[in-house]
Amino acid sequence: MQILGLSGNVKQPSRTASVVEAVVVAAASKLGLESRTIELFDAAPILFRALRSDQLDAAGRAIIDAVEAADVLVVGSPVYRASYAGALKHLFDLVDYRALTGKRVILAATGGTPLHGLMIEHQLRPLFGFFNALTLPTAIYATEIDFANYEITSPAVRERIERAVSELAQVLPISNNAAADRAHGNRPAAVAASA
Repeated sequence: MQILGLSGNVKQPSRTASVVEAVVVAAASKLGLESRTIELFDAAPILFRALRSDQLDAAGRAIIDAVEAADVLVVGSPVYRASYAGALKHLFDLVDYRALTGKRVILAATGGTPLHGLMIEHQLRPLFGFFNALTLPTAIYATEIDFANYEITSPAVRERIERAVSELAQVLPISNNAAADRAHGNRPAAVAASA
């Protein structure tokens, strides 16, 4: 299974990219997922060459194909003018409306004040509702004070990342090995350790 991070940052370095990458690394490590991250700082100039999906060149098609093929998405955006980045919206305008059905999505954002965190619930979550994706209950939101040199320093933000990854573990399909273990009465090591 593959987890893909999508960071809506349009500058580097980026706090949003740091949050998205932290979630991707935590999930990939805990759940044994293949991982990749795409930052709009790099992807947006490629995607803006197309206004519709049928206008995508090979590089743009590869970005959209990666989004559509991922099993899990971690989508983060800085809050700009009370919403997510326009470049991120453009990316999702190019995604087939059926491609994200049932995909698991962890939402994240960064902003200037704690109140900007409402953007996740009022803007990002409805976007993925349109796509019939499964957004996990715990979202990650961070402000400037949660970082030092673009690295997460807040224990509360780290705790939310761990909670979101735990929720993801509960909704991912069981691998063949895990299913076989359960059929034979064996419990996965993580479950056995917590029992």
